[in-house]
Amino acid sequence: MNLITWNIQWCRGCDGSVDPKRIIDICREMADFDVLCLQEVARNYPGLPGSSGEDQFALLAGLLPGFGAVEGIAVDVLGGNGKRRQFGNLILTRYPVTRVFSHLLPWPADPAVPSMQRIALEAVLAAPFGPVRVTTTHLEYYSEMQRRQQVNALRELHAEACAHSEDRMHAQKAGGPFETATRPASAILTADFNFRADDPMHARIVSPYADGTPAYRDSWQVRHGERPHDHTLGVFDHEQWPEPFACDFIFVTEDIAGRIEDVKVNLTTDASDHQPVLLRLKD
Repeated sequence: MNLITWNIQWCRGCDGSVDPKRIIDICREMADFDVLCLQEVARNYPGLPGSSGEDQFALLAGLLPGFGAVEGIAVDVLGGNGKRRQFGNLILTRYPVTRVFSHLLPWPADPAVPSMQRIALEAVLAAPFGPVRVTTTHLEYYSEMQRRQQVNALRELHAEACAHSEDRMHAQKAGGPFETATRPASAILTADFNFRADDPMHARIVSPYADGTPAYRDSWQVRHGERPHDHTLGVFDHEQWPEPFACDFIFVTEDIAGRIEDVKVNLTTDASDHQPVLLRLKD
């Protein structure tokens, strides 16, 4: 199983060009990927630098025939042309998607800084080694208070999902919305977290649960030990980011950590201000 996560900055590269096809081409060069988790996907936002207001959700999905597309709309407003303007996350996968959850994350008022609504998009995938929850999100950049509450919400959502993994089947509810569907404890969490590896919020993500809920582990640390994370932001875009650092991580639950074959950061592409990260799991 090959999974790539990438904050694509509405498909805008360091050259200023918005090019969805370039995004997909680079991911294909990295691996024959099965799952693609993208953040900062835009629809009808002509005001974003380099964009003409193109529907990037549709364009990216159209470049991958045979893949299912799961949209996670965080920002949804009426545009000046009378059409919806939407911004959020996208999961593209060749595996069957058995369940989808769109979780709006906490967004408490913090008037001192700009901020936007954030979403955690969760899809249950029928992977070769069994069902797995893949969640991709993008936490607030400007407000530490909001980001901290969003981290706590991610932990609560994971505990909730693990509890639902024990749900019993109720035959009389078959065929309707009450029918029990798998929501496994096994999980992968990807994002531009907007915190660094030494931030207490990183430690909060991987901290144990008192009730025995399987904890997350940082896949980079599982694979590379104490070797510092490769930078995932500011490698090429020194105008926005004078100092490069890592803030794009992939966490996996303890039960599938042993499947990790490799974790790599693509340090050669400048098709976004972030670098894509590849996780390779054994089937």
